[in-house]
Amino acid sequence: ETFETLVKLAENYTSTLFCNVYRNMAAEAATRVQEFFTDVGLFLFGTDISTEESVNRFFDTLFPVVYNHMINPSLADVSLEYAECLRMARRDIRPFGNIPKKVIGQMGRSLLPSRTFLQALNLGIEVINTTDHLHFSKDCSRALLRMQYCPYCQGLTLSKPCMGYCLNVIRGCLAYMAEVDLHWQAYIQSLEELSSAMRGTYDIEHVLLNFHSLVNDALVQARVNGPELSEQVNKVCGPPVRKPTQSPRCSFDQNKDNQGLKIFSRDSEETLANRRKEFISHLRLYRAFYGGLADQLCGNELAAADGLPCWNGEDVVRSYTLRVVGSGIKAQFGNPEVKVKGTDPVINQIIDKLKHIIQV
Repeated sequence: ETFETLVKLAENYTSTLFCNVYRNMAAEAATRVQEFFTDVGLFLFGTDISTEESVNRFFDTLFPVVYNHMINPSLADVSLEYAECLRMARRDIRPFGNIPKKVIGQMGRSLLPSRTFLQALNLGIEVINTTDHLHFSKDCSRALLRMQYCPYCQGLTLSKPCMGYCLNVIRGCLAYMAEVDLHWQAYIQSLEELSSAMRGTYDIEHVLLNFHSLVNDALVQARVNGPELSEQVNKVCGPPVRKPTQSPRCSFDQNKDNQGLKIFSRDSEETLANRRKEFISHLRLYRAFYGGLADQLCGNELAAADGLPCWNGEDVVRSYTLRVVGSGIKAQFGNPEVKVKGTDPVINQIIDKLKHIIQV
């Protein structure tokens, strides 16, 4: 939602520029602006389109409007055929100087990291949802039943499982999930590194909210070089062919824009960089979540405190005497409480996806 708001706000900034400064071409420019920011949004949310082509298309389609209202203005608009010639000639005539190339560089550098960041967040959600709905084996279910409810049959309703016994059962049940741990840690580290690198020209907020000023620079350049551009256009497209229609005036709702500015003020703490930083600092707390889940469950909720009488699966004892295994599938060999076989294809799939996004 924050990214969507940002794209919408950048579009509003650009439309406002035309309404305030270039009012006579605002209505025609509005379509070009809207199309461009639709492309930005599509790219950001995963559609496979070229940012370079989107920028070029924006300036290509803007040139006939600029020519008609600024370079060679008239009461009538240029014909569709003539506008098409101008559009096709824009890259050769270069009416906006180096600005389109500058925008292409900035958009490429800032949109790709943000797109990757969003892809990574969606994968994070998938990992959490998938591990949240894993099915446990029959062996695990039996071990949990024995640990949690068998003491009740002997009237031992207040006794809790011994710590070592609890760890063996829960580590056995969560053996597949513990395999995610190393990859999850690397994933969070990659997110941190990506987030901290999204600054300056890599910062989408900075680039998108300054897009309108680059557009303004491009239009100023076209106005300054007007006579020279007219000559070049005449050579390529011939003298302008007009049709007797008048361009509509600006219809942009500026009240709506002002509300948008209040919601998303650059001076507030609600900048995208700040929100991202805050989010990453929260996520960092869960870096070892999958590896330490069994210890957390037994330590915080399930097992008896050290030194207290506890349930070992058969009776209440002073301490658990069997071997306590570690976390993960390999460590389960010889687990006295739960048999763990092979690997889980669902977990393997998640691990492959984490490896891929880390590489990206």
